[in-house]
Amino acid sequence: MDININKLKNKESNFSYSRVYFKEVFGLNLFLYFVFILTFELTPSQILFSLFLILLLSTLLLYLIGNKRRDAIEKITSVIHQIKINEHMSADDIVLNPHLEKIENDLKEIHKKNQDDISNMEILAQTRTDFLGNVSHELRTPIFTIQGFLDTLLNGAIDDPNVNRRFIKKAIKHTHNLNALLNDLIDISMIESGQMRMQPSYFDITKLIESSKEELESLSNEKNIKIKTKFVSDDVEVFGDKDKLRQVFVNLISNAIKYSESGNIKIVTETINEKIKISIQDSGLGIANVDLSRIFERFYRVDKARSKDAGGTGLGLAIVKHIVEAHGSKIEVTSKIGKGSTFSFSLRKK
Repeated sequence: MDININKLKNKESNFSYSRVYFKEVFGLNLFLYFVFILTFELTPSQILFSLFLILLLSTLLLYLIGNKRRDAIEKITSVIHQIKINEHMSADDIVLNPHLEKIENDLKEIHKKNQDDISNMEILAQTRTDFLGNVSHELRTPIFTIQGFLDTLLNGAIDDPNVNRRFIKKAIKHTHNLNALLNDLIDISMIESGQMRMQPSYFDITKLIESSKEELESLSNEKNIKIKTKFVSDDVEVFGDKDKLRQVFVNLISNAIKYSESGNIKIVTETINEKIKISIQDSGLGIANVDLSRIFERFYRVDKARSKDAGGTGLGLAIVKHIVEAHGSKIEVTSKIGKGSTFSFSLRKK
């Protein structure tokens, strides 16, 4: 009943919806009127009656046009309002008059984009919350550990030669871990905010791998792990950001060392079509299938306790993934528990 009353009230405004057609409707009808009276011989009373009839028909026509236009505009306005307030509805619920098919399709696209944007915002909000929680946790651990060592030293241990140097060395080790974490946080923040600037050029990939290997040989020698290489050629040039790719190799090789107790690490390059494929293979602990799809997530660790002991920040592989993808490639990994893992990606060669 309320709906019918509202409709009756709204009909009072039909003429306001049709006033844009006022000139056209009355102009056309007056033109037809003059054609009519010039064509037929009419008495004065017939002329006045026909004029009245023309005015009546014009008014009725404007009323009907206004009614149709009001219905169409109100439907469009209602849909826009529902989209604006994010009312739960599907694209199929957006139905307009047949002659408004294009507007209907446009509104459906707007609704879909609006829903996608809201979903992405919710995901980003949750990601930001998780990220802040992880950062707080990761920062708290080294800070509290350093604080504990310093408090112990201040409470008298600094005078004990059997303790003081050992505690200071441990505190320094945790400051190094904290510095590495902060550097990785800066890197991942710049990458994910789109501020990472690539400076690609052609360079010798063999020399870059060799220099990265030499940089980490002291770490591998401590664990009696040999880093072996097998290059498709000694002078192969690829296209990419040399400094960013050095970061990739250092991360992948250092991870291979950290999660291997013995054996060898192999770095292999091979030509596939117009690209050079680089593979870094270790003989370490391996990664379970359930973890393979998540190892590139920020702060995700397969073995949290062991990762802490190894000094990992939990961001290395996330950074590797972003840098490799920025080069138009994809980081791939295969692994078997107890047999080791192989990380590989491709670069465009000259």
